[in-house]
Amino acid sequence: MEAVLKYIDHELSDALDRLFELLRIPSISANPAHAQDCRKAAIWLKDYLESFNFSAKICETPGHPIVMAQTLSECSGPHILFYGHYDVQPVDPLDLWTKPPFEPYIKQNEQGEDVIFGRGSSDDKGQILTFLEACRAIYKTTGQFPVKITVILEGEEESGGEHLPDFLASQKESLRPDMAFICDTDMATPDVPAITAMLRGLVGEEVTIHAANRDLHSGLYGNAARNPIQILSELIASLRDGQGRVTIPDFYEGVPDIPEAIRLKWQDIGKTNDALLSPIGLKEAAGEKAFKAIEQTWCRPSCEINGISGGYEGPGFKTVIPAKASAKISFRLVGNQDPLKIRKNFRQFVKDFIPKDCSVEFEPHGASRASMVSLEGPVLEKVSNALKDEWQYETAIVGSGGAIPVVGDLQREFGIESFLVGFANVDDCIHSPNEKYNLRSFHKGIRSWVRILYALRDVNT
Repeated sequence: MEAVLKYIDHELSDALDRLFELLRIPSISANPAHAQDCRKAAIWLKDYLESFNFSAKICETPGHPIVMAQTLSECSGPHILFYGHYDVQPVDPLDLWTKPPFEPYIKQNEQGEDVIFGRGSSDDKGQILTFLEACRAIYKTTGQFPVKITVILEGEEESGGEHLPDFLASQKESLRPDMAFICDTDMATPDVPAITAMLRGLVGEEVTIHAANRDLHSGLYGNAARNPIQILSELIASLRDGQGRVTIPDFYEGVPDIPEAIRLKWQDIGKTNDALLSPIGLKEAAGEKAFKAIEQTWCRPSCEINGISGGYEGPGFKTVIPAKASAKISFRLVGNQDPLKIRKNFRQFVKDFIPKDCSVEFEPHGASRASMVSLEGPVLEKVSNALKDEWQYETAIVGSGGAIPVVGDLQREFGIESFLVGFANVDDCIHSPNEKYNLRSFHKGIRSWVRILYALRDVNT
């Protein structure tokens, strides 16, 4: 392994040249005008993977192609599936870029650190090449791989990933990986590596409460007629109690307890209420009072009102009692919460709440489970130690308030856990002008994956 790490240090300039080649391809999946650029990026990756003993192919979909590759040599270690995406976000507004987004360059920041600029440098081309360059260095140095590796690189992640689930389902019987790794997440801090072990699921519901059979004059019917805006407002207010807990029956069923050592580590790396809230102009955590702000977003379920409408919403004033009022409400789920049970119980909660002479209709907007890897498993321990060896800081086990759909897809199709290891920083401006990726992240990211792959070779599966 030490020989591989020395090779990486010596060949870093060549690795950067390869990254810049890939970054120059404007593979914007959401824009049909760039369909051929997406294909060009897929072909580039196929040829690149074949240059260090991967068997690679372009897999056609109704949309942009998927690149799939596997190591050719036999290995006694576990079978690793690595997922990433080669497509990128649109670049608008173009006038806010310092230089053209597909002309990558390196510039020092205020701290004197070298930084790679360009669309896709962090999300996700720079990240996927940390893994692939690690594989390349291992093969060029030793001629073999410590584990069996399958690589799947998607071309539609930034535009919905519509065709990936069907593709994964088609590979269910042939692949049979033991675990998955995804490099599309952040470090805990610029110095502290992280494994994102918890992703929240999602239930979306649109609720419409109906009262009178038409809008009413508030002078003629005020007090006497039900006002659906008032009913909806009272309903929303009743969704949480005085301690910030959601009041829907059995809502917290399946919510895991997070080890105290992990919760304390989040504070040690500066994930305080002030660190999360002050940049957005707030001071106090608004959810469950027993949990800090970062815990509320990483490891606790939530209930949020995303939109509300009813009555007259135009300019000026109109004294009307509306016939209906509606709200969009979402629930972020953790652990083993059942999204279908959450939906069922929420709807019953609403039906029990509204007056008898009113009615309610519901429109669903998605339902997905949360994902969580074992916090005390051997794989997590080995990956944590490998990252610590490279970065010289204890690895933080963190959560994410968002969702990454491919994690659920891999769990459903292959029954495997996905470990999210990324080297981006929170200020990388992904999806925004002047996207960046620290050169240190790229360099040490490659070295980190080498350590991880060697650490995994003796894992029993």
